[in-house]
Amino acid sequence: MAAALVAFTSYAQDAQQAAAEAAKAIDAAQNAEVKVEKPNYWKSSLKTNVSLGQTSLTNWAAGGDNTVSLAAFIDANANYKKDEMFWNNRLQLDYGFLYASSKPIIQKNTDRIYLESKWGYKTEAMKNFYFSANYDFKSQFAPGYEYKTPVVEGLENLPMKDKVQAWMDARKPLSGILSPAYTNLALGIDWTPAKWLSVNFAPLTGGFVIVEDVRFRQGYSMPLRKEWEGVTEGVPTDGSQLRSARFEFGAQLKVDAKVNVNDNFSYSTQVVLFSNYLDKPQNMRVNWDNRVDWKLAKYFSFTVTTNLIYDDKVMIFSEKDGKTHQRIQFKESVAFGFTYTIASKK
Repeated sequence: MAAALVAFTSYAQDAQQAAAEAAKAIDAAQNAEVKVEKPNYWKSSLKTNVSLGQTSLTNWAAGGDNTVSLAAFIDANANYKKDEMFWNNRLQLDYGFLYASSKPIIQKNTDRIYLESKWGYKTEAMKNFYFSANYDFKSQFAPGYEYKTPVVEGLENLPMKDKVQAWMDARKPLSGILSPAYTNLALGIDWTPAKWLSVNFAPLTGGFVIVEDVRFRQGYSMPLRKEWEGVTEGVPTDGSQLRSARFEFGAQLKVDAKVNVNDNFSYSTQVVLFSNYLDKPQNMRVNWDNRVDWKLAKYFSFTVTTNLIYDDKVMIFSEKDGKTHQRIQFKESVAFGFTYTIASKK
């Protein structure tokens, strides 16, 4: 009997202690601060690509050049979304060069700076429609040239230093830093019927075409400086008589689409149409960019890009008749290289 009483007393004490500890834990939990994870309204990503190409010919009867090419691409995105407002930012940088054995110089073969920033706000009455402001800037990093074969007697027998100088002297400049550059601000409506599609119409779009280098101003139809307007004699012809910037005001339509077919294959396109109210609004400027990315392995991809431009203000020289004409510009690039992407967590 005594043993049973002792056991019962011990059990009661243990139960009382356990209840006290449980009550203490419950009280501590009630008084503890509840940690709430702060929402992250930003989503960012950085995609980098480096591609290398090489061709080597030995006793090749059909002829050709030994070539080496290197190009780098950066696509950075920083997008903000909270409630009915968004702010999307994108920076694309391209640069690459080519060396061919027939020319003892390194040539630029791709060069592009493209910055986009778009802000939008939606009211309750608007479904998939946003009031928007869209800013963009386009230019390039370095001067561009057309490399013509030098007319120099005994060119192949010259020392390498003199041979390189001959090629440098014969090259024809085509573009420069901020020559040209395009920048504008577009106010309008943004329509997003699907996550992969965005259509922006901006009836109020103003911006500047910039050509800093006097040598290229005529080719971009830059207007006369004020002091030379109406003057018929003694007007310079080297480009210094033209303005370095031209203001444009008109309407812009921009369509962006990006389709991820699967985890390894994606396609993106952008079409931009601009009509200048101030000068021949029926002649629209067209920019159409396409990009196909095919991920072959974890860090390697196959990429195809195309760029089409039509601008009636850009005059391109023709060797056939020695005159300048309005032309459709087209560039295509195929590359295989190393790709690495950094993206923020969802």
